[in-house]
Formats: sequence, C-alpha cells, structure tokens
Amino acid sequence: MDPSSEGGTSSPTAMRGVMPADLLERDARCPFDPAPGLVRRRGGDPVQPLPLANGARAWLVTGFDEARAVLADPRFSSDRLRHPDATQMTPEQAAAGAPAADIPERQDGMFIFMDPPEHTRLRSLLTGLFTVRRMRALESRLREIAVEHIAAMRAAGTTADLVPAYALPLPSLAICELLGVDYADRATFQQNTAVALSASSSDEEKARAGGELYAFIACLVAAKRAERTDDLLSGLVHDADPPLTDAQLVDVALVLLGAGHETTANNLALGIYALLERPDQLAALRADPSLLDGTVEELLRFCSIVQLGVSRVATEDLPVGDVVIPAGDTVVVGTPETNRDRRHWDDPDRLDVRRPRAPHLAFGHGIHQCLGQQLARAEMRVGVEELVTRMPDLRLAVPAEEIPLRNDMLIFGVHALPVAWG
Repeated sequence: MDPSSEGGTSSPTAMRGVMPADLLERDARCPFDPAPGLVRRRGGDPVQPLPLANGARAWLVTGFDEARAVLADPRFSSDRLRHPDATQMTPEQAAAGAPAADIPERQDGMFIFMDPPEHTRLRSLLTGLFTVRRMRALESRLREIAVEHIAAMRAAGTTADLVPAYALPLPSLAICELLGVDYADRATFQQNTAVALSASSSDEEKARAGGELYAFIACLVAAKRAERTDDLLSGLVHDADPPLTDAQLVDVALVLLGAGHETTANNLALGIYALLERPDQLAALRADPSLLDGTVEELLRFCSIVQLGVSRVATEDLPVGDVVIPAGDTVVVGTPETNRDRRHWDDPDRLDVRRPRAPHLAFGHGIHQCLGQQLARAEMRVGVEELVTRMPDLRLAVPAEEIPLRNDMLIFGVHALPVAWG
C-alpha cells in the first residue's frame, strides 16, 4: 500500500500552485536526494515558517522527532472540511481566513480525511480485513505475478521500460486480488487505473477514466452485495455494523486503489533505479539474500517518494519542538528530509543495504499510519528479490540523466525506466 501516511496527501494540482517549487522539484543530477529547497534548510530549525504563494501561513517540519510528534497528536487534524488546509486554499480563501464550517456528520468513505471517531470506525473495519492469512496468500500470488512479468520481458527481447512492464502491474494486480476483481475485468480495470493516475493523461482522459473507474467499482460493490466472495471488499460489504452505504464502499475502494497502486509502483521503480546506480550495493544484496528485508526498509527511507503531501491543521495552539503552532495553521511534513535527519542516521544521504534497521516515516506515523504497510513491504520484497535474482545482468539502457523524473507529481518516482539485459 501507500509508503507514506494513510491520510493527509494533498491534491497535486492545488499544492503545486502554492508551494515553493524548490521544495518539490528534485535535482536530476541527484534524484534520490530531497528537493534542493529542503537540503538548503538543513542546519536550521526543524520547524520553520513556510511561505505559500496564496498568502496563507504554514509551517514546514523537517525533523524526525518533530514530525512524529505532529503525526501522533490527534489535535493536529486531517479533516479538510472542518479544518481547512492552507495548501489547498485560493488566495481569496487565505485572505478571508477560511474559518472552519459547521458541517454535519460525514457520510462519505474518504477516511484519509477524517478524524476520530469517524476515522476510527472505518480504519478498524479495514484493519480487521488485512489479516495475516490474507497477506501471506497474497505474497504467494505476488511472486507468481513477478515471475510471469519477468518471463514476458525476456520473451519480448533484451530491453524494456520497467515501469509499465513490471513496477506498475505488481501492485495493480495485488489490488485486484484484494478487491476481488474478476480476471475477465482486470485488463479494463488496469487500463482505466493507469490513465487516471498518469501524469501524461489529459484532463479529459483522466475524467473519462475516473468516471469509468467509479462506475466499475460501483458495479463491483453491487456484485459483492449479491454474492459474497473471499476478498476485502466483500468483507466490508457484509461485515460492517452498521452497514456501509454503496457510496462509502466506493470511496473506500478508491482510496485503497490510489494508495496501493501509484505509490508502491513508484517506490519499486525508483528503488530499482537506485540499486542499478549503485553496483556495490546491488552486488552486496545479490551476495547475501539475508539483506533483503533491510534493503527494502533502506529503499523506503532513502527514496521517500512522498514529497510534501502529508499535512495537518492545528486545532489549538500546539508546541512542536521549540515552536508553538497557532490554532488553525497548517503543518507540512517534509518526509524526504525527516528521513535524512542526521540526529537519527549516520551518513543518511548514502544508500546502505547493510544499514541497521531503524524507524522511518515512509509509512507515516500515528492513527493514519499506512494500514497496508505490510502489503507494501511484501510487494517491494518480492519485486526486488525476483528481479535481481532472475536478471543478474540487468542494467540501465540509457544514461541516468535521461531518466524522466516525476517532478510534476507529489508522489515522486520515474515516468519511465528503460533497462536492458543480455
């Protein structure tokens, strides 16, 4: 699932319009490092004022301990309806102060933008369905998917774009397994998902694919109501007490789709890119397979694909480090930089597959911590292991500076990863 927090990822279009570009766009010469604006802030306070183009006031958190404190404190809200987020405001809303509205009880299923107790109910339902048995069964299926796609790449020649050929199908088909999508429908499901989440798709294409995806999931919910099957969506349909509405079920499915598809695909592709660029680390992993779990954790920390998409709003005056965040102010967590905090890691700018395991914030923290993190780890573990084992001569097919970066997105990665073998 989402190698970031489960909640608080902001709209890419809205945030990119107000956030300083140097905090979002990574340098092509060192694409695995945080954006230059984050790097330049090193040595300063771990909680700093964050100027926004819309005129609203916000704060940037770059310290590991300070970020954990924000994400663990329920007084920092994820509810965008009751507590407006400065990164989503127009200049007019920012000038008006965007007061919290008097909003009745929510009826949607977008639990990532909820606070307790609304969030608690939906979160607990989902947690109960991410069972050890289901995750183990899914890992076995993931390995089959990985092997099938590696064989298909080899059969097609000696080059491929690893993103559509491998990194995207792995989490996409895992989501199909989780939601109980029939095999006959998976091609259509994957196609619409890819278009809806692609940066290269036009607004019209995204709207059409998104509408078809919504309609598809609505039909899927109806099918699960008519006949229960052994999947996560059926569990939500039949076991929730009180029952969830169709609209809530579609919303939850869409959240799982977005969280479990784009993020893992990008982390897998970027992680492979990082290993290919560091032959000594790749060789160490191949020589000692016991390093695999630690390598996955190191790649999650090192790549930190969520740019500045995790934000919270203070519901009262709250201290964070040496700063008091005023009530109503937005706090933005700079995850790529929090995962390079020198107070917690030695030489944090170096990828080290032998690094001792330590907590990181790639999956967030607190009540919104990614509920599918074990699935994400399984996808990364299987994806990396099968590729480096079965393709020992894998290499980049183009110079590193020609790899197209996802600097136009809040979820960082690569748009393409041309590789070769043989």
